Amino acid sequence: MRSHGFMVYDTLFGLDADFKVQPQMVETYTVSADGMEYSFTLRDGLKWHDGTPVTSKDCVASIKRWGARDGMGQKLMAATATLEAVDDQTFTLKLQAPFGMVLQSLAKITSNVPFMMKEEHALTSPDEQVQEVVGSGPFRFVKEEFKPGVNAVYVKNEAYVPRQEPASNTAGGKVVHLDRVEFAWIPDTNTCANALMAGEIDFIQVPQADFLPKLKAAAGVKVEIFDPLGIQTVARLNHLQPPFDNPKARQAVLWATSQETALRAAAGNDPELFAVCPSMYPCGSPLASDVGSDPLLKQDFVKAKQLLKEIGYQNEPIVVLHVTDDFIISNQTLATAQNLRKAGFNVDLQAMNWSTLVARRAIKKPASEGGWHIFQTWFNGPDFLNPLEHMAIGAACDKAWFGWPCDEEIEKMRAAFGAEPDSARQKELAQAIQKRAYEVVTYVPLGTVYQPVAYRADRLEGLIKSPVPLFWNVRKK
Repeated sequence: MRSHGFMVYDTLFGLDADFKVQPQMVETYTVSADGMEYSFTLRDGLKWHDGTPVTSKDCVASIKRWGARDGMGQKLMAATATLEAVDDQTFTLKLQAPFGMVLQSLAKITSNVPFMMKEEHALTSPDEQVQEVVGSGPFRFVKEEFKPGVNAVYVKNEAYVPRQEPASNTAGGKVVHLDRVEFAWIPDTNTCANALMAGEIDFIQVPQADFLPKLKAAAGVKVEIFDPLGIQTVARLNHLQPPFDNPKARQAVLWATSQETALRAAAGNDPELFAVCPSMYPCGSPLASDVGSDPLLKQDFVKAKQLLKEIGYQNEPIVVLHVTDDFIISNQTLATAQNLRKAGFNVDLQAMNWSTLVARRAIKKPASEGGWHIFQTWFNGPDFLNPLEHMAIGAACDKAWFGWPCDEEIEKMRAAFGAEPDSARQKELAQAIQKRAYEVVTYVPLGTVYQPVAYRADRLEGLIKSPVPLFWNVRKK
């Protein structure tokens, strides 16, 4: 899991609090004038947990393994001509095609994170799990104390040499003040909340919404939002099946949507826990924009009904997959179904658990043969930071994410975005992609939900605000 990775492993680059790329394991780097060649030199003092030095060969092998599976990594590798070690501390990356997201790819903090590992482990097939956990990060994994589904134990890596800059998101100095950190899995939410209030544990990553008032009132406990991007909630339409093979039907869904209704269904009425966000890139992130979002922000059932009339919709059932074991998805799906009915759709709401939906959404057959028309889900904010990482904005036909939108214009602009090194031009392209995505309706953004953490403020200080739970910089009072 990602939290485990950030405890044990390190990355070549990180993202600071403004989501700007900063060197991490890398000391210095250079980029050629034409942007086609990169040279990276590692910091002094980097060591694996077994005491051996981190070398450029380790990093080359790690990048290649990551690049075989990760979406951004695959695009980087497709643009790469050579990736080679020059000496123990320096390696080069030469492009065969322009790619302006090299550093952003190596700094990404969402799955899959490009963690560095020993060459012998990185040479494991990308389709196989690496069996040994030997990182170079600020904590060491204690394999002997690991109990699957119960707990995982980490101890301070005494040999770790942090950067000198202040800690900022996943960038800066990873200074460890805790000798031991234990991740405990407590499936019962009531037991978990009571354990925090009793002082038996210090931190809950995702406290159940029902317990937030009780936790806020508890002595010594603080409930706080650490993730500035929140989670991005979405409704996905099946572009292969009528009526949603017609863009007017998809636009009718857009006009029928109310983000605020969907958000209140998911997060309740506390305005700190949600935000209407018309951007397809997380609000507050560098590429955020409201371009093209008017239909989403001006719910109009009359307009939606008119669009359905124009395409000759004949009250055919619209199969909406309703996940019942995720509070956010479940409640937002019910809100969507209600709005769709008001817009004139004949909604067939089909209840199932998440694992069943995962299998069902891959079916391309008509809904009458086990397929579907609409499902809802959510993503972590960093998944949507740019058009290359953003699975829901893409429109690569059969290669697109479930729902399979198909639009050559979007894909050409995404390719141009990937090749563009200039940040100002990248933003222009990102806005153009969003504008087109709203026209095509690759998906329907339902807004941002903020999931707070809960922790013992009387015992912990220095917690870092990040989409990822991070435990360097943390002190016990």
